[in-house]
Amino acid sequence: METALSPLFEVISLAVLVLVLVADLVLAYRRPHVPSTRESAIWVSFYVALALVFALLMLLVGGTEHAAQFIAGWVTEYSLSIDNLFVFVIIMARFSVPRKYQQEVLMVGVVIALVLRGIFIVLGAQLIENFSWIFYIFGAFLLFTAVQQATENSSEMEERESGVIRFLRRRIAISKHFDGAKLRTTIDGKRMFTPILIVFIAIGTTDLIFALDSIPAIFGITSDPFIVLTANIFALMGLRQLYFLLGGLIDKLEYLRFGIAFILAFIGVKLVFHALHENELPFLNGGHGFEWAPEISTWTSLAVIIGAMAVATIASLVKLRVDRRKALNSE
Repeated sequence: METALSPLFEVISLAVLVLVLVADLVLAYRRPHVPSTRESAIWVSFYVALALVFALLMLLVGGTEHAAQFIAGWVTEYSLSIDNLFVFVIIMARFSVPRKYQQEVLMVGVVIALVLRGIFIVLGAQLIENFSWIFYIFGAFLLFTAVQQATENSSEMEERESGVIRFLRRRIAISKHFDGAKLRTTIDGKRMFTPILIVFIAIGTTDLIFALDSIPAIFGITSDPFIVLTANIFALMGLRQLYFLLGGLIDKLEYLRFGIAFILAFIGVKLVFHALHENELPFLNGGHGFEWAPEISTWTSLAVIIGAMAVATIASLVKLRVDRRKALNSE
């Protein structure tokens, strides 16, 4: 039998998560360094284990449905965070950010992402509560995003970024070189911004775009704001360590974007079906729901999401191995 999550459990959970995030932020700020593969793997494993422990607590406190919704939401948001990470790789490379300071830049990106997603979660919850037809819009938006995800390549993303860079450089005095992780520096007696300002703006813009994608996606799995928020927090935990763990591999996972596109399309279809099933628009079926529209269960969603990511990752690794063999044979 499913039971509602108690307010005390929710408050304690959020307090603990905030403490973990603050500790991670302080650690990154006080110890700027390039994490080793071993260190990154340990931290990523720790955060994944923490999410699974939280899912177990959800199971014990709220029942299987709450736990399944959290896991499905977390896996979905984690998938989108990896996609977000791919763009971070492009930004870091384009601006030649020293690896020593990339931890701090990534933590700023994570904080911006959390703030933006928190705002969109509150807005999304209010919209769903007052306007059930918003699921039509969410569904259509995710279907559009899925097509864009599958067809857009990295060079197009880089071109958009270069346009932003040119705009900023024409209007703001920006130095050519970094001064540690400082935003401002002095060159020939003149105060100027360092390139890290553009990096922060580029990452913030990226976070905004991905928040617009990820929030409708998880609301397609659960409408519980607490589960939506915690799934997003856990998805962003360890993101900077994952960045260093994957390194140059992430942009070689060629089919990953197709897996993410499939997940977005699936959730978009699920949202449209849900909107049709609960239809209240007077000009559609007289304001009554469409009985033929299926309600896709959380467990089905979880299986599809995990399956899509697994297939995309395995296919990418297989292609990477085949390409390496071809390269060796051609030498």
